[in-house]
Amino acid sequence: MFTGIVAAIGEVVRAERGADRLALTIRSPWDDVGAGESIAVNGACLTVVEHAGGTFRVDVIVTTRGRTVLETLRPGHRVNLERALVVGDRVGGHFVQGHVDGVGEIVGLREREDAWLMDVRLPPEVAELSIPHGSIAIDGVSLTISEMLGPDSVQVGLIPFTMRHTTLGDRRVGDCVQVEADLLGKYVRQLVQKV
Repeated sequence: MFTGIVAAIGEVVRAERGADRLALTIRSPWDDVGAGESIAVNGACLTVVEHAGGTFRVDVIVTTRGRTVLETLRPGHRVNLERALVVGDRVGGHFVQGHVDGVGEIVGLREREDAWLMDVRLPPEVAELSIPHGSIAIDGVSLTISEMLGPDSVQVGLIPFTMRHTTLGDRRVGDCVQVEADLLGKYVRQLVQKV
């Protein structure tokens, strides 16, 4: 479980690919990462399988590759990192599972007064769970939906701090992002479907 509050920016230093294999080695500021630990990489919960010298390695299975953009990462790419929530920690964002629901596309990005407005087209399974002033995780960043722009698009506001301290400041129109719908919405949908 995570909060969507990015703790650090990491850098991909190696991407090993095979027919059904993707292993990423990521440089992080943490030297106490342990094997078996869960770390959200751009919002996708991945298990550390190896660590050494300020880097850690994760294996990305086929299921995860099918609903994220992790396959596109190359050495030099920056990624948002968050370690798993520890009982007793503050929850500054919202509960984020790190189970990415799909890939969205940035369709608008503009600066307005004291914030950036980002418009994101969502996959149907995320759009149907999105509401104004509800929560959404974009590339692992906990954000509030400012406005529904239509049945499949949302707008979020990004303060300068978020633009500087996450990789969202690197994003441009046309970029794909990993999105996770609010956990509460998923449970409500499931309960309603059973009625």
